[in-house]
Amino acid sequence: MLDKIQNFRNFLKGSVSFQAESLAQSKELEWAHIYHDSIRGKDSLQNLGLNVGRWAGNYSFFYILNRILSDYQPKGILEMGLGESSKFISTYLTHYLFDSHHTVVEQDQDWINAFSERFKLCERSKIVHCPIVQSQLKGFPTLSYQKFEEKVTGEYDLFIVDGPFGSDRFSRFDIVSLVEKFEKGKEFILIIDDSHREGEQDTILEICSILSKKGIVYLRGDYSGVKQNTIIASEKYKFSTSL
Repeated sequence: MLDKIQNFRNFLKGSVSFQAESLAQSKELEWAHIYHDSIRGKDSLQNLGLNVGRWAGNYSFFYILNRILSDYQPKGILEMGLGESSKFISTYLTHYLFDSHHTVVEQDQDWINAFSERFKLCERSKIVHCPIVQSQLKGFPTLSYQKFEEKVTGEYDLFIVDGPFGSDRFSRFDIVSLVEKFEKGKEFILIIDDSHREGEQDTILEICSILSKKGIVYLRGDYSGVKQNTIIASEKYKFSTSL
């Protein structure tokens, strides 16, 4: 009897898991249609070869990135992690954002070399190489960029957090060192990819705590497909949390 009950429980767990996965896939398909509709009329984006998903951003990520670049036209863009979104942003700079600059932080020099052989970034996009290091943060091992604060300078209003490799706890925590420098009146949008994971949730909570302590008004929005992306934005950019 106990075996039958356990088997039934296992069946229910499997069924719930399957339904959740199917729902996520359905949402992702919907985001794909929304994304493709959002870039209509932008030939350079429609013709850009992008590998969406897996290690790269998913369709909800590229949709909100497109809307933010189009609607708000950020002047300074800091991207953590070189990849498909770097191509997307650089194409925007070449064809649509003529007064903006873009810095990409990447951990792997071999990947920088391979990427650069296949795609030429806009002259206003630059890559900063910061090797990855492991350290302890609040009792947990975490990966971070070496000399991040020394190498990443300048003013930015859009921050894209998709690197370095994720950590189980306090993942991609380098962004916190920049948020700690924010003052009242700072206008910003942060896009945190993979925010469904515990490590990224740790980092988001820390960011929100810092902003609250500084008295900086912010809004948060979550976008979910096969992965979750989170936006944290100042009041000026509040509509980016509900695109």
